[in-house]
Amino acid sequence: MRDPQSITVNDDERMIPTWSIVAAALAFLLVEYYWWVVAPGQRHHPAPPLGLRLYFDLSWGLLAALYFLLVGYISKDAPRRAMSTWFWMFICFVAPPGIGAVIYFLLRQPEVSRCPACGTHVQGDFHFCPQCNYQLTASCGNCFRTVRATDIYCTRCGHELATDHTPARLRVLSE
Repeated sequence: MRDPQSITVNDDERMIPTWSIVAAALAFLLVEYYWWVVAPGQRHHPAPPLGLRLYFDLSWGLLAALYFLLVGYISKDAPRRAMSTWFWMFICFVAPPGIGAVIYFLLRQPEVSRCPACGTHVQGDFHFCPQCNYQLTASCGNCFRTVRATDIYCTRCGHELATDHTPARLRVLSE
């Protein structure tokens, strides 16, 4: 498994890199320039109404800016999930606009973190560390699905969670 890049909760606002914001602003300005300077000079028929021109101008500009912001987000999100950043950015640029991002969001892996006991990289949906058997999240003893530490019964199978041997560190959370 690749070594994931960790981003703390306080760093979530930095999930869109500066280069992506600059590229989005530049793309928006280029679309504006095209619709207001280049396109009117190439017209061989009367101009459409101003409202329609504004609609197309702003919608295409915002779509171009959103595309670069999305690629920037993927460039920061992929390392958190131990996925190849360059591969997914390439897919987003090669695939028709938006299709690459949709494919990324459909196929992306769970976030990767470290086991508090042994430091092994584990996926966010793991209940136990595969190296040291440390219980990472509270889970039902019957169906082994994730439960909250404060639940009394499993929401999936109705199993009474008090009969399970919950580790002390998870019992403290529920009290």
